[in-house]
Amino acid sequence: MRFFKYFSIAVLILVAALIWRHRSSDYQVLSGKIFGTYYSIKVRTPYKIRDFAPIVEREFALVNRQMSVFEPNSELNRVNRAPSGKWIEIPAELYRLLADSQTVYRQSGGAFDPTVGPLVSLWGFGPGGKQKVPEAKEVKNTLKHIGFNKIRLKKPNMLMKTDAAVSLDLSAIAKGYAVDIISRRLKELGYTDFIVDIGGEVYASGRRAEGENGWNIGIAEPEEGQNKNLMSLGLTDMAVATSGNYRNFYYIDGKRYSHTISPQTGYPAEDDLLSASVFNKSCEKADAYATAIMAMGEKKGLAFADKHNLTAILFVRGRNGEIDKLYSKQAQKLLGE
Repeated sequence: MRFFKYFSIAVLILVAALIWRHRSSDYQVLSGKIFGTYYSIKVRTPYKIRDFAPIVEREFALVNRQMSVFEPNSELNRVNRAPSGKWIEIPAELYRLLADSQTVYRQSGGAFDPTVGPLVSLWGFGPGGKQKVPEAKEVKNTLKHIGFNKIRLKKPNMLMKTDAAVSLDLSAIAKGYAVDIISRRLKELGYTDFIVDIGGEVYASGRRAEGENGWNIGIAEPEEGQNKNLMSLGLTDMAVATSGNYRNFYYIDGKRYSHTISPQTGYPAEDDLLSASVFNKSCEKADAYATAIMAMGEKKGLAFADKHNLTAILFVRGRNGEIDKLYSKQAQKLLGE
């Protein structure tokens, strides 16, 4: 009997050792580079997630194949090369993203416009662009081919351009879309406590640890070269996306030009709005709404957020150079401000 007693203890120790060996930590973390930026995925579980990396890589590859303007043979660039007046079939995922883009375009009065890319490039903010102030005639001619209203969508999954020169760039919504897709896959696998971050667009699910209020999310100070957070809060079952003009700008003759170009005027936005952070159940929508608010400026952007019940925090430069925070009505409720 003593032998069996010791044998049982030995078996328990062996089993515990095997379990411990398979537990690398309390979290599983996957990170790397994608879409010209970083990604970080952290799941609260002590066990290896089967096929974790291949699942993520597959979803990223799908987004690139369908929605990237940098992939020459992507479905998006096939649309960009399409002639006017011809209906073409596109993948269901791309159709849904364009339909969502169309909704925000209409809600924002054109402030969110995925066809603004040629204007961004004209001002030197595109890949390999030359930083210069274009002639007014150049801006006017480029504006002729800007406008998501030149894109027609028809179910199921059909698209037509009314202007062959119009082109799409989904950079202001595709990262948020990718965050949502990865989050959905993790939930399908049964995980409830995780955070997905792609270039600062974040979705947080559940809690970082027992007894904690979600995941701690920091909103960076909207100043070039600053790495500190202006504020942090606990986020759970919610996404946040931030759009700003404080990293991508240049000076010519003492005047500052930012990469946030108004699709209506064709010129960089000129106001004190430095960045906008929007909270939403969908990171895709948060991404698009944050971009729209930046294009509108602080006054119109805040009014837009209140009209559509958006949870938004706007960071603006005050009179003395300090950074002030403006809260939408929904943000005031969320944060108790």
